[in-house]
Amino acid sequence: MSNPIPKAKIFACTQSTVLGEKIAKAFGTELGNVITSTYSDGEFQPSYEESIRGTRIFIIGSTNPGPKNLMEMLLMIDAAKRASARHITAVLPYFGWARQDRKDKPRVPIAAKLVAKMLEAAGATRIITMDLHADQIQGFFEKPVDHLFGSTIFLPYLRSLNLPNLTIASPDMGGSKRAYAYSKALNSDVVICYKQRAKANIISHMELIGNVEGQNVVLVDDMVDTAGTLTRAADLMMERGALSVRAICTHPILSGKAYENINNSKLEELIVTDSIPVKPLSDKVKVLSCAELFAGVMEQVHHNKSISVKFVM
Repeated sequence: MSNPIPKAKIFACTQSTVLGEKIAKAFGTELGNVITSTYSDGEFQPSYEESIRGTRIFIIGSTNPGPKNLMEMLLMIDAAKRASARHITAVLPYFGWARQDRKDKPRVPIAAKLVAKMLEAAGATRIITMDLHADQIQGFFEKPVDHLFGSTIFLPYLRSLNLPNLTIASPDMGGSKRAYAYSKALNSDVVICYKQRAKANIISHMELIGNVEGQNVVLVDDMVDTAGTLTRAADLMMERGALSVRAICTHPILSGKAYENINNSKLEELIVTDSIPVKPLSDKVKVLSCAELFAGVMEQVHHNKSISVKFVM
């Protein structure tokens, strides 16, 4: 007679508590109890207030900058390892620091690789994340990585809009693979924006490859930061005769003048997930929850079942 699989426990880092509660509910349980003590100089210490010995635990937390979010995840993993958890799965709805995935000029770090090694050194035995900035970041890990696709969430919504003359667009050359995947699933055309940057977050020139006249365009990207690229692309497409422009971005970083750019642009709608908490500062921003997706994958992982169905467009 085989031993029953012990019950999994789910915990959340501070920033991801709301998402963690949604995931736990969809999983059929409640968030575990963690108390974080903070010293006057800003140092903090998370503490599990229940036994996790011999169990599989899931720690939910996006690691977007500043450094506190990543540090909290590392401390939570380390505490779980020292408390004798059997399996420690780091659930990173947004894997931060991922834009530094290669050396694009001399004497710079590869932060994505460093973060991967830190998570493993802390004691993570598995990683679950969604829409990495670059697919090859999976290769920075020696532990199993389940890389989920936001398209699982976005495609049903797009189909519900029943947009005629639909065209999928990528805001840059690097996102063309993602755009083609969406276009294949939706049987639509594809256009690409070619941009040149003066420096980070500053675009010096943008050009459109393809025709958008008379089309309802949906821009697809993995993240939206200042929204400079998206809004400039949307305005360019409207100038070229598009009927409407929407944007789908999995991770809503929305820093700097992002909301101002969105509100002042010709974007009709920006559709994001709740991988990062979103401030309700624009009526154009629509949030779709990724909780059901993560809960489903976590349940399959816990019961050692295939998750390949979650990768189907």
